[in-house]
Amino acid sequence: MSSDNSSNKKKPNAFTIIKDDSTDGHGGYGAGTISLENMSPVIVDPNEKKAYVDMGAMHGRSDIERRVKFLPNKEEVPNGLLYWIVWVNVERNENGTYYAGVAGSEIRVDRPIKRAYKSMPEHVTHMDKSLKGKIILEHMDEESKKLLKDFLVEFDPEMWANSTDELKEVLSV
Repeated sequence: MSSDNSSNKKKPNAFTIIKDDSTDGHGGYGAGTISLENMSPVIVDPNEKKAYVDMGAMHGRSDIERRVKFLPNKEEVPNGLLYWIVWVNVERNENGTYYAGVAGSEIRVDRPIKRAYKSMPEHVTHMDKSLKGKIILEHMDEESKKLLKDFLVEFDPEMWANSTDELKEVLSV
């Protein structure tokens, strides 16, 4: 019996974010890909009453996601603290840049037992909806919405002023 070591070799990371316009007509590498250049993940932490950008969340490596094992059922993390990863996409119109797509995804983290819950399909769907300019925040609690609004306004008041009435209404708490 021969042993095949090729399956034990570490595979290279194949995930690549394309920064330039993949639709510029050349049709080569990157054609048909999605640019995440204008998206940022904002962590809303109602426990510490703060919100901040953590780019590690783009790859599931934010501070709140590190050193825990994710479980598929929320019931398995009954004492988990609530966090939100809010996918914020920025676009430009005639008035300047604005918050175009904003969608929040829930995470529950129980540090003492090193377990957490997040729905990967929900995160992927919300990322996609944010890229498409949708606002999905209705399911967030009022305190978290206020923290998010305060962060977005403080981060760039002009972008907030240029944003849609829909976003402002959803975050008016």
